[in-house]
Amino acid sequence: MLSLHTLSLLLAATSVLAVWPVPRQYSTGNTPLRLSPSFSIKVSGISHPPSDLQDAIWRTTTYLHKDKLQALVPDRGASSAQTVHSAKTLNTLILSLSNHAYVKSISEEAVADLESRIEGYTLTIPADGSDAYLTANSTLGLFRGLTTFGQLWYDLKGVSYTLQAPFDIADSPAFPYRGLMLDTARNYFPVEDIKRTLDAMSWVKINTFHWHVVDSQSFPLVVPGYTELSAKGAYSSAQVYTPDDVKEVVAYAAARGIDVMPEIDTPGHTSIIAKAHPEHIACFEASPWTSFANEPPAGQLRLASTSTTAFTTGLLKSAASLFQSKLFSTGGDELNSNCYAQDNATQADLAAQGKTFEQALDTFVQATHAGLRSVGKRAVVWEEVILDHPVTLANDTIALVWISSANVAAVAQKGYKLIHAASDYFYLDCGAGGWVGQNVLGNSWCDPFKTWQKSYSFNPIANLTEDQSKLVLGGQHLLWTEQSSPSNLDSIVWPRAASSAEVFWSGPGGDVGTALPRLHDVSFRFQQRGVNAIALQPLWCALRPGMCDLNA
Repeated sequence: MLSLHTLSLLLAATSVLAVWPVPRQYSTGNTPLRLSPSFSIKVSGISHPPSDLQDAIWRTTTYLHKDKLQALVPDRGASSAQTVHSAKTLNTLILSLSNHAYVKSISEEAVADLESRIEGYTLTIPADGSDAYLTANSTLGLFRGLTTFGQLWYDLKGVSYTLQAPFDIADSPAFPYRGLMLDTARNYFPVEDIKRTLDAMSWVKINTFHWHVVDSQSFPLVVPGYTELSAKGAYSSAQVYTPDDVKEVVAYAAARGIDVMPEIDTPGHTSIIAKAHPEHIACFEASPWTSFANEPPAGQLRLASTSTTAFTTGLLKSAASLFQSKLFSTGGDELNSNCYAQDNATQADLAAQGKTFEQALDTFVQATHAGLRSVGKRAVVWEEVILDHPVTLANDTIALVWISSANVAAVAQKGYKLIHAASDYFYLDCGAGGWVGQNVLGNSWCDPFKTWQKSYSFNPIANLTEDQSKLVLGGQHLLWTEQSSPSNLDSIVWPRAASSAEVFWSGPGGDVGTALPRLHDVSFRFQQRGVNAIALQPLWCALRPGMCDLNA
């Protein structure tokens, strides 16, 4: 016999709206409703629906048929069989654009200027089986609403049902940027792995794929006019991203409401360029690497060289042409001053120009950023460019704050818009132990492991004034891949990365206790869709929300 406490926990679990991220405004009921075997999604008032909207409708319908996700309760919903069998049926979901909004494709809207994107929607599902309505001011908003609709249903012997009709949802993101960063340079990830990750991102309304595509270890990006970099810098001829690959990734992402922001980190993290152009790299593979870089191999662009600056500017402009995004990250982190101090060519250039290292860096950044602006790109940099170096930046430059969440206020005080990427909350690689050799007791530099509960507790506007809070664009989880590869990509990212997706869509202040049952749903639904998300708890706990809490 269940105790009163246990019974109350189970009843509470069945009343939780199993949507992730949780909508900003919603109400539910307690009436059962099932999808008709002939359920369909129709478009109203859009004479020529964009093909990517039609594809999104098809995918939503497919998931409704194939998810087969049973309710996460001990009997997996069996005790509701009679209730479900006698429930009214929903035959139709009708999509429409409000106020005669101009029809653009999801793909167009996904790559629009960051602050201009419209992702809100309203979703109404009556309890009596009459038509449900999804309305938005953009096809991107319709897509977000379809994502929510697909999360409302459980399966019981082939019947899709809910016990919580009616639904009234009015939803829109708290922040315009919700991202995931993947490093594909330390280890290579095939396009199919990236596309699977993009699918998963879209299911939790993440809208930016920050692609850290190259680094000191390898240069897999085939850049027109600079193909020698990948020819000599990729791990193999099979481990590259051709322009066609990039086009495929960008299009696949955009159709799922995701912008692809590329990063080519400069002037640091560029050792691999020496394989094709040794004239541009200082302290190439210098030893001991600990004196010249944060991790091996050492090597940085000769930032004081006019030819290197011109080379880098051309490289970035050509790489930018491969991507639709208005954003392009030029990095700028972890510069090693000793590398330049020990490099005769750099010292000679500085002396000839009568410049200090910082002045040369300023010239380098201004030139490379001007090149990007000339092709319509907005620069994104790591926080050091703003906090550690007196570099001249355009007012619209965006800062990625990564070293510590404690540095956010300092960036905001300088007036730059920012993206939260704090290692103390959002680094997925932390806690895996040291990876360098001959280091028996080594730990990862950013220990401990960052649990989903830790990242979920993050407050994006903590310690900021009201005006400074307006500079926060959003945030992201990040995966540096020293110890990750296709073999563990899904498990290290999901469902943890979903926690920041909710923080930056729904806003801060969520409760981990009520979030956990919904995140279990995310994990199980991902598994049904072919993404190998890890378990958050023993199955016994997942089926009995609250009973494995610390003080249960």
